[in-house]
Amino acid sequence: MEKNLRQQKTTIIKIALFGPESTGKTTLAKQLAAYYETEWVPEFARDYLQKKWEENQHVCVANDMMPIAYGQAALENEKLSSAKKYLFCDTNLMVTKVFSEVYYGFCDPLLNEAALEHDYDLFFLTDIDVPWEKDDIRDTAEGRETVFSVFKQTLIDTRKPFITLSGDKESRLAKATKIIDALSKAKDKGFSSEDFVEIYNHGIPFENILKQLKIFKSGIAKSNLISPATIDNGILSLSEADFEEKALFFDSQKEKLKIKKFVPASGAATRMFKFLSAFINDFDIQKETINAYINRKKDKELAIFIIGMDKFPFFNTVDKKLKEIYPDFEILERDYKNYYFIKVLLSSDYFNSANKPKAVLPFHQYKTHIANPIEEHLNECVHYATAEGSSNLHFTVSEIHQDLFEKAVDEVKEKIEKPSGTKINIKYSYQSKSTDSINVDLKNKLVRDKNGCLIFRPGGHGALIENLNNLDSDIIFIKNIDNVIQNHIDKITLYKKALGGILIAIQQKVFDCLRTIEKQEINENSLAEIVDFLTQKLNIKMTKDFNKFTFENKIAKIKDLLDRPIRVCGMVKNEGEPGGGPFWVMNNKGEISLQIVETSQVDLGNKNQVAILEEATHFNPVDLVCGIKNYKNEKFDLKQFVDQKSGFIVEKSIEGKSVRSYELPGLWNGSMTNWLTVFVAVPLITFNPVKTVNDLLKPAHQPQ
Repeated sequence: MEKNLRQQKTTIIKIALFGPESTGKTTLAKQLAAYYETEWVPEFARDYLQKKWEENQHVCVANDMMPIAYGQAALENEKLSSAKKYLFCDTNLMVTKVFSEVYYGFCDPLLNEAALEHDYDLFFLTDIDVPWEKDDIRDTAEGRETVFSVFKQTLIDTRKPFITLSGDKESRLAKATKIIDALSKAKDKGFSSEDFVEIYNHGIPFENILKQLKIFKSGIAKSNLISPATIDNGILSLSEADFEEKALFFDSQKEKLKIKKFVPASGAATRMFKFLSAFINDFDIQKETINAYINRKKDKELAIFIIGMDKFPFFNTVDKKLKEIYPDFEILERDYKNYYFIKVLLSSDYFNSANKPKAVLPFHQYKTHIANPIEEHLNECVHYATAEGSSNLHFTVSEIHQDLFEKAVDEVKEKIEKPSGTKINIKYSYQSKSTDSINVDLKNKLVRDKNGCLIFRPGGHGALIENLNNLDSDIIFIKNIDNVIQNHIDKITLYKKALGGILIAIQQKVFDCLRTIEKQEINENSLAEIVDFLTQKLNIKMTKDFNKFTFENKIAKIKDLLDRPIRVCGMVKNEGEPGGGPFWVMNNKGEISLQIVETSQVDLGNKNQVAILEEATHFNPVDLVCGIKNYKNEKFDLKQFVDQKSGFIVEKSIEGKSVRSYELPGLWNGSMTNWLTVFVAVPLITFNPVKTVNDLLKPAHQPQ
């Protein structure tokens, strides 16, 4: 045998099976070779040691390690010559290296060097969840966990790209082939094995990465605005008496329904304190006054903050802490007092406000206590999202912040439950990392950190369509975490219940229509009535060729239009807030529908589109009530109603460099494009967001 440990160079994709004895490596190597109609490399040591055993009952010793290594290297090079696209290696020199170290306490330097140098496109680490099978040359099943951990740590320490395979042989094969197919695509697109494993471990399907790259290259088509939705032209206007009637109807129906309130709350309050963070980073109290800074930066927000400082709900708490930190605080100059106040408010050593979720920050000062948004949402929930003495609230949170949420809930839950006589059930979910986006630079090249690793960014609130899809409720109220109010809970309750009543009434009519179609009890007259309902109540614009359809095709079209999730969205008068608004929009099929459109979705280089945008009279305050079940009481798969061609390319800065990432179609934008949609005008009192900390100075957030 030639004593040569060199590995031949190749363009063949080589997969190494790696793991302790009796973990299914040989079985999987054979399966994969058969599946891809190529070669696999057997374990040289098996025949070598079996022969030793049969000849004189000798077992493996330290001196066998190098002959085994030479034989394995030669066998791999031999099989490589006849492999087609892939080569599956039942074992490799890294396995020999680990066994040498585990069983004999050392590894020959030549073997160690070759094991580290041998290159594979991917290692499959075979788990120990398969039964131990005894044979003449295997050790015992004892200590499998320890040996497995050594194998795994070796891959980590040597920075080899690996994925762990668990399960029975059928599930392992299915999983392995899916991974290998994706790896092959990744290689074709210029991704390294390390990139591929990073993406895999992040949980992102590689197909999603390819879609993102395509979007970065081709861009996202802008919305085609036809006209703004206005009162009586896409937006339903109700009198106070109408709202009261709808709210009463909701109350009459709610006991039969599963009701939930869904609150997106995973973001930190970074943007809320952005202008204060910029001030702390840029201001030098030794060189200029705060007033000079305000004039230099034209920073009106900072001026407002300082003028209204004592009106913030957190003022007294921060002020007390300042007097503990600085014993001479009372005699300091006003600039120093203001500077230290902002610094302590943001400092990670003290209040760390910009890095906490908005949900746990002090929003409202009451006579007896300070309330955060969590408390306000719990209080709202028992007022309108309650049935049979039970109220259900679902927060989407960041995994690292869940403890803060749970602590905040524990502090107020009983205080709200007792007087209301309502049990509050709270659940949490996380935004799935599988919906994250990679980052590219302005030339569409992948962006990496200083260690060469890919950088991922959350896919925006559109990712929460998966969280919403996992809920089992008949009616779901959706409201942002920061849109809470200190006063007038009775008014908020009225309008939320009214939106719920509108949804239930529409849903009942839709279900009746679909049952009529299913029972084949429909005729020309009843079909005309359904079409009238679609156009007048659901704002569906029928295509011009509809009347040319056969009767059967008309019914099929009507069923398709009706059998969808439903959303009723509150709309407030446009007060210049940033965000989306209601518009009539035409898609690429020529179909016109009501949609919520963000400014970033509009072609601002098109004068006609800008003119339509500026004509908008209303704004979307993220005040939704949703019906996510069909007429058979089955849950819709909400992901089937997403406009996958929408979404957003956003520009951010990483380490001072401009980068681009992709955000999924927004939860109440592209993710609900193909829902049945009703817009309802609601009073401004229902919209009280806290986008910046200064919003807490507005009357809706101040004591009365």
